[in-house]
Amino acid sequence: MYLAIKEILRNRSRFLMIGIIFVLIAWLVFILSGLGNGLQTLAASTLKNMRADYVVFEQGSKSSMSKSLLSADAMKAVSEQEGVRAVSPLGNSMGTALQGDGSSSEDKLDIAIMGIEAGSFLEPSVIEGKGLSKDLLTGAIVNKSMKEEGFKLGDTFRLDGTTESLTIVGFVENETYNHVASVFVPIEEWRRIAFAAPGADKGLHDPVNALMIQGKGASVKAIDAKLGNAETVTRAAAVQGMPGFKEESASITMMQAFLLVISAFMLGVFFYVFTMQKSHQFGVMKAIGSGNAFLGRAVVSQVLVISVVSILIGAGLTYLVATVLPKAMPFLLDTKLVIIYSFVLLAIALLSSLVSVRRITKIDPLHALGRVE
Repeated sequence: MYLAIKEILRNRSRFLMIGIIFVLIAWLVFILSGLGNGLQTLAASTLKNMRADYVVFEQGSKSSMSKSLLSADAMKAVSEQEGVRAVSPLGNSMGTALQGDGSSSEDKLDIAIMGIEAGSFLEPSVIEGKGLSKDLLTGAIVNKSMKEEGFKLGDTFRLDGTTESLTIVGFVENETYNHVASVFVPIEEWRRIAFAAPGADKGLHDPVNALMIQGKGASVKAIDAKLGNAETVTRAAAVQGMPGFKEESASITMMQAFLLVISAFMLGVFFYVFTMQKSHQFGVMKAIGSGNAFLGRAVVSQVLVISVVSILIGAGLTYLVATVLPKAMPFLLDTKLVIIYSFVLLAIALLSSLVSVRRITKIDPLHALGRVE
């Protein structure tokens, strides 16, 4: 380590160059991580936050809320299955909230209407106001992002294309679905909104889009066999089944993967070139008794020092940028992800240095001495 630090200080400009490049790579990886996490959160935070282990969909719906329709009567049969602790219905439909007279586009806000049982385990905790009540079916708890659009506690807004109006009784946070604010209403009110058109409920009694199950020990096969026309999946699988979620996540992951591959190639080339330039020096050190292990540790130590410093600076810049980004941008830094990607970048850097180490083992000290002379 001493030799590595000594050489870094002696050739500051050379190592500063590669350090800057590594900082930019780390910075970009963390920025993409924040954007990817922000987009995923904006798309599915409501489903992710629900305290449920399994979701029951209509058979053939491919775990998609919009393609599934079940009768709430199936709740009794599901609750009787071994390992099931609680069952609650969930309805979902997209809508547009009208503010004022709704005459302009600025008075319209896209929302995701979530129908749940008041007081059930699906109801999120309010940060302002009160929760849902069976005595006020038109009461709604909404994501706090609607505050920024001018909605206040106690406001009543109409739903575009329907005769229904909802009154905001409480605000919740981090509740979005399909990139829009979630609005939670009692399941009875959701049915009035979603099935206002005759025949929209397909003749089902108390229709819902899905049944949410609490109970990690529940048997998926037993539930599907009991209901006959249903498919039960984990909550994570239900999130993946959301329209566009899988494709969106795959795009971000692919960009991150390409960036990591490119960074591995660039770092490997840089340190390989440095090693080639110092071939005669390594040869001389070998001639006076330095072993391959000693020289290899020196190179790896250099990479370790530069990588750790660059990653820390990149992470610091990312958190700094996060404080000045507009609130509307879907950017959310997860400390766990930052730590994971830091270790991935460090591992890539250390692995890329092995190319240089391999080159050192092949240096002939006699040939190097000849070059010195």
